[in-house]
Amino acid sequence: MQGTTEISNLSLLFIIVFVMIPVSLSYWFSLNLSKSVLWSSLRGVVQLFAIGYVLTFLFDLPSWQGIGLWVAVMIIVATLNAARKGKGIPYVRVVVFAVIALIEALIISLWLGFGYIPFTAEKVIPISGMIIGNSMIAIGLALERLQSQFKEERGRILAALSLGANPKQSSHQIIRKTLKAAMIPNIDGLKTIGLVQLPGMMTGLILGGVSPLDAVRYQIVISLSIFVSVAVCAMLVTIFLYRFYFNDKMQLLDLHT
Repeated sequence: MQGTTEISNLSLLFIIVFVMIPVSLSYWFSLNLSKSVLWSSLRGVVQLFAIGYVLTFLFDLPSWQGIGLWVAVMIIVATLNAARKGKGIPYVRVVVFAVIALIEALIISLWLGFGYIPFTAEKVIPISGMIIGNSMIAIGLALERLQSQFKEERGRILAALSLGANPKQSSHQIIRKTLKAAMIPNIDGLKTIGLVQLPGMMTGLILGGVSPLDAVRYQIVISLSIFVSVAVCAMLVTIFLYRFYFNDKMQLLDLHT
């Protein structure tokens, strides 16, 4: 590829030198993280090589087959991972799956509709991975905060209900705190984008020989697309699922038992 240097397998092996730095520090300061660092590094390398072979296979399939198969896998894995944060909430997996699938379809349709990318596995799958991955993280954060807030503020909610407040009114502060917790990381990221770090897509395009200005345009589109997907996913999941903390008689349920 123009503008890049091929990395040989032998050269790749020498990256272990960098991994040994945190391993040595962990051992030196008795952090007991050496095995975790080594295992995580090894697992990451194996997973990346495996996905490289999988993507090679998918790219050789007709576009609709490769895209459909792998996007479905990504959505299912993201759903299972994010839904674990909302253990005990009824229909959490169904809601998370529906929200991620909806946002993925919306964002990719916009990309295709405006001609940002062609309908090929090489283009749609990486973009989908960024959208689904960030949506998964935002939903996980939202569910984790939703669980903790309902547990911590149970007394206040019960008091509000006893004074005549409905579930929406008694949960208003929890919903606000949940959405802020899920969205703040991406808001902070947008504030410093390009100043503190060059984003991954932009860096990849520049390394591939694309001019910096063209790379910036693509990065603006993907960054704002990710921000929209994160915001909408967090909002929809929170708004749909907070209701399950209450029964039909507007009584607060204990979903942590």
